[in-house]
Amino acid sequence: MFTGIIESVGEIRDLVTQGGDQRLTIATGKLDMADVALGDSIACNGVCLTVVEFGNDYFIADVSGETIELTGFKHYRKGQPVNLEKALTPTKRLGGHLVSGHVDGIGEVTQRWQDARSVRFIIKAPSSLARYIAHKGSITVDGISLTVNKVDGDSFELNIVPHTLVETIMDTYQVGTAVNLEVDQIARYLERLLTCSDDIQASSVTKDLLAKSGFIK
Repeated sequence: MFTGIIESVGEIRDLVTQGGDQRLTIATGKLDMADVALGDSIACNGVCLTVVEFGNDYFIADVSGETIELTGFKHYRKGQPVNLEKALTPTKRLGGHLVSGHVDGIGEVTQRWQDARSVRFIIKAPSSLARYIAHKGSITVDGISLTVNKVDGDSFELNIVPHTLVETIMDTYQVGTAVNLEVDQIARYLERLLTCSDDIQASSVTKDLLAKSGFIK
């Protein structure tokens, strides 16, 4: 699990294709590697990767063919900047929201403009994910926990403050940039509870109960 609070911007130092898979060497920038061990998880642009080798300023991970196909890794090249976050620990502050590191789909930046010192983006999501994206809800974009400012069909708007632009790769985004999206986990579980088939034991969770509890309107 992760929080969506980026700890460092790293860079793909090397990328080797092995059959249908890839082996990545990622330079970690300012990420503290002192407590990293073999088998640990590090999110790379929101994709949970397992550390198979590491040093003071890098780690190596394998990326499966499925991950390549379902995420932005299909477009990544040597020199690509990437957002990095180590896995959540019990003593770490949950400054963003709970993020699994399992990408749900690829979005596309369709607009970017300056708004005072902030930058606003509109990102088009796959239509299959649109129902999980809510006004003022949480969304993970390339591993970054963000708040949705507006929703319009399958597109959503983000207002990005200067700190986030500096500490992540978002300042590199232009119209046409592909981004990894992970929707809020709560939305997916609520859908499952409300739409499970009749042959699955009925749940005491109903739309009326969720509305009374403030989860839905």
